[in-house]
Amino acid sequence: MSSTKSRMNEKLLRIVSGNYSPKDFIIADAKDGDMGGGAEAVGLEERLVAGLGKKIQIAKPMKYYRHAMREMVEADLVDIMLMSLSSAEALAKEGLFDNSKVTPAIRLNDATDIWGYRGACYREKPSIAFKTATIENALKYSKLGLYSITFYNDLEKDVANLNAYSHFRDLIGGTDMDHFLEVFNPAVKINTGQEDLGAYINDSIVRCLAGVGNVDRPLFLKIQYNGAKAMAELAEFDPTNLVVGILGGGAGTTRDTFELIEQANRFGARVALFGRKIYTAEDSIEIVKLMRRIVEADLSAKDAVKLYHANLEKESISPNRSLEADLEITDHSLIAEAK
Repeated sequence: MSSTKSRMNEKLLRIVSGNYSPKDFIIADAKDGDMGGGAEAVGLEERLVAGLGKKIQIAKPMKYYRHAMREMVEADLVDIMLMSLSSAEALAKEGLFDNSKVTPAIRLNDATDIWGYRGACYREKPSIAFKTATIENALKYSKLGLYSITFYNDLEKDVANLNAYSHFRDLIGGTDMDHFLEVFNPAVKINTGQEDLGAYINDSIVRCLAGVGNVDRPLFLKIQYNGAKAMAELAEFDPTNLVVGILGGGAGTTRDTFELIEQANRFGARVALFGRKIYTAEDSIEIVKLMRRIVEADLSAKDAVKLYHANLEKESISPNRSLEADLEITDHSLIAEAK
């Protein structure tokens, strides 16, 4: 566990006290993909396999994923490193967080709607609460955990998931474990009548937490960006008790990554937790540097993409897409407010 004062905690104190400045924006690197994606989360590659005598496409070894975590923590660009318990244990035993201001965090539940590995069809059905990691073991390596929940506008399913979340809060009550709450948009179609999904998600979150006292509340949220209106509504609702953060979702284009963090910050989010948008980038360190510049220096998303490609050329790194293709916005929720 980090032995220095957490930069995340310092920033949260300024955010909830109303003294937020752009330098207080919290960025988390979400490298807990093995909890939902299995071996494929590390990435696939063509590799010569001993005994076969030929190259085949298989998952990269876990050491590559943990090397990326190590590299990001040592670069001191993010405020939180979110991991599976097994990764947190391995890296903590190396002493990675001993003198770091980066807060280690552990996914404390792996509900079935994150089970998205090869051949799996769990995401086609509503989520069932589930957890692999234990609080006791997690506390050996971190004092911050992630809990996730999904709402379906289905009485039985939502009550079951809310009861599981209540049980989780009971488990960590009286311990040193804090948590943040991830709320997914449902992967299956749900009926919200004439109301848009963003409004339904916002009301579900507020209703879920209205009866939760300060000692048991999440430090911040991790939610999908459902457009400017939904983000502004939730961010402005109760900013001293409800700090809003966004999740990154799919990899998308570099413009998607930069546009998402720019719009989320503009409409009130104070935390960004990106996984694939960082890990699958050609240069993860440069991506995060430019994310910071967008928030702190008002760099436009479009100009950030151009700077990113210029850096790739300078470092002789082959881009995954042409500059023209990488300037495209493919996430439809971002198009309306793009500058």
